[in-house]
Amino acid sequence: MTYLPFAIAVLGGYLLGSIPFGLVITRAAGLGDIRKIGSGNIGATNVLRTGRKDLALATLLLDSFKAGLAVLVFSIIFADRNVGLIAGAAAFLGHCYPVWLGFKGGKGVATYAGLLAFASLKGLLVGAPVWLGLFALLRISSLAALGAASLVPIGAFLLGETIFAVTVLAALSLLVFWTHRANLVRLLNGTEPKFGKKQEQEKE
Repeated sequence: MTYLPFAIAVLGGYLLGSIPFGLVITRAAGLGDIRKIGSGNIGATNVLRTGRKDLALATLLLDSFKAGLAVLVFSIIFADRNVGLIAGAAAFLGHCYPVWLGFKGGKGVATYAGLLAFASLKGLLVGAPVWLGLFALLRISSLAALGAASLVPIGAFLLGETIFAVTVLAALSLLVFWTHRANLVRLLNGTEPKFGKKQEQEKE
């Protein structure tokens, strides 16, 4: 077994994931630096605070697709699903810690969803309804994300996903908890705002 394909996938996936679409899109629209608005985050939630739902949707889709594209491209190039999965995981890291922005990026929820859509439909079948259900019920996006992330690897395993994939998903879910550590503190304190409230949050 050679590790060169995995090394190439990590580098390529990371660079793809590092593209800050939220920043690029809002600047192109003449809204300035999204990092100076709301929470300062480059993700779709903060882009939505500009009042431009179209730009927020574009950011959400592009942030999701960059992980999916990494999975697709490297799976095809090396004819190995596991290599593609690693490329998608690297894209997740690139989104959270982009080299172009001093390693200060988003929290990776949309990128994680994009990875699942292209690399593990079993994980998506678990994560998507959990996120939607929790968000619809509680209107707290961070709690929905954490609930979904905690169940994705477990559900994927129960649905017959490979051990390699489950291990990668478990690592990514732990990283989602890490990137949401400030949200966790607010959730425990009962101060995490619900979606729609005009209170500034930490990076999302």
